[in-house]
Amino acid sequence: MAVYFIADTHFGHLDIIKHCNRPFNNADEMNRILRKNWNERVKDNDDVYIVGDFCFRTDGVGEAIAIAKSLRGRKYLIIGNHDEKMLKDARYRECFVEICDIGKITLDGERIVMCHYPIAEWDGFFRGSWHIYGHIHNARNQAFATMRAHERALNAGADITNFAPVTFSELKTLNQIYNQIYNK
Repeated sequence: MAVYFIADTHFGHLDIIKHCNRPFNNADEMNRILRKNWNERVKDNDDVYIVGDFCFRTDGVGEAIAIAKSLRGRKYLIIGNHDEKMLKDARYRECFVEICDIGKITLDGERIVMCHYPIAEWDGFFRGSWHIYGHIHNARNQAFATMRAHERALNAGADITNFAPVTFSELKTLNQIYNQIYNK
């Protein structure tokens, strides 16, 4: 069993392609590649922590349910600002093992606190815990500058993870690379 993390997939959201400069021609292509990347990595018994904004502007809750069911693994949803509307439907909520505002797990002896929004100081901050967040995508704004100063804060945005769920180790490496690119 493996554990993966991803945020801000925004399945169905055409405008996110322009806003984040995603390499897709349309929402259907983005959805197809996100699904392909996900299912190539994740096995049915793996855990995937979605750190917010899973689906947005799909053709409705039916499409969101179909997308969630098409993805392998046990899915845990940390609620993002674009998740609330779909979560009103019980059938959609059933697609996830757990749904919460803040998730806390221990993985390989490391305490991890997950919230869709970047938190400047999280539970266990002074005791070596990690924070995995989303929301800012690949923006290089004030929130990015604040968070990159925290060695134990990791952006799980799909725009950072190459549009695929990644392991904790991979997430650390990808954040280091992204932060180095910003320094240039």
